[in-house]
Amino acid sequence: MISVVLPVYNEAESLSLFVAQLRDVLVEIGEPYEIVLVNDGSKDHSFKVILDICESDPNSKFVNLSRNFGHQIAISAGVDFASGDAIVLMDSDGQDPPAEIKNLYKKLKEGYDVVYAKRISRGKEGFIKKWTAKIFYNTMDRITSIPIPMDVGDFRILTKKVVEALRKMPEKQRYLRGQIAWLGFKQTYIEYHREDRTTGDTKYTYRKMIRLALDGITSFSNWPLRLATISGFVCAFIGFLLILYTLYSRYVLQDYEPGWASLMITLVFIGGIQLIGIGIIGEYIGRINENVKNRPLYVVDETNIERAQN
Repeated sequence: MISVVLPVYNEAESLSLFVAQLRDVLVEIGEPYEIVLVNDGSKDHSFKVILDICESDPNSKFVNLSRNFGHQIAISAGVDFASGDAIVLMDSDGQDPPAEIKNLYKKLKEGYDVVYAKRISRGKEGFIKKWTAKIFYNTMDRITSIPIPMDVGDFRILTKKVVEALRKMPEKQRYLRGQIAWLGFKQTYIEYHREDRTTGDTKYTYRKMIRLALDGITSFSNWPLRLATISGFVCAFIGFLLILYTLYSRYVLQDYEPGWASLMITLVFIGGIQLIGIGIIGEYIGRINENVKNRPLYVVDETNIERAQN
């Protein structure tokens, strides 16, 4: 059986059409299938659309979370409830073309355990989003101890043994791309062109992108502590500007008080560096705090799936 996990957040406009296209592809593959739709606290009528889809198709299942827990946790919930021998992870906004599932599954049948989809193009995404994404992937490649694929989202297919290993990872700060890379197994990729959204706007705002980036580096977020980190970088940047101004006043304008230049440079620079250090330490302490609480990763309001695993 092939299970397709779809996290859903405010996708009422296009969800029915997307699931219909997905169903056609799965029927064409010819294997038994299920579609697991995870409603991640949508504020529109996405859940009603999900119920209509499940009523019309017995192979479609739903998991309704009690509130919005976030994209990565919604995928994790779907993975926990999926029962297939091969599990496809993809977004429900239509940018990941369902037709590529055939290529993912074909590659998986060659003996791989993970096949991820690598983006050749990113549709009509803005320059800033593409540029920041490139910086993020390059940064991750340099600072992590395991190789994380470049320019790859969550669109991929996994074997059951990979999913079972993934379920045993208890951390609350989910960054599935890194977690799956960390698991190892035989991994490869296919290339594809990411499409534009047919309706609506992206749910990944820049704030969410920054959060995901920091979660990927430090494994989750604690906003007050994260604010200290960001403040440290802002102060360091302002300090750098002040250093330039101080040097300009000292050597170009010749307008300064003795000792002022060295005092300003020292105070601003050291203060910024200290804030950065405190903020980074706070990030890791915050993550330890979240895991020590041992709260559930998510809470299910209702579902039509009988969950076999704990």
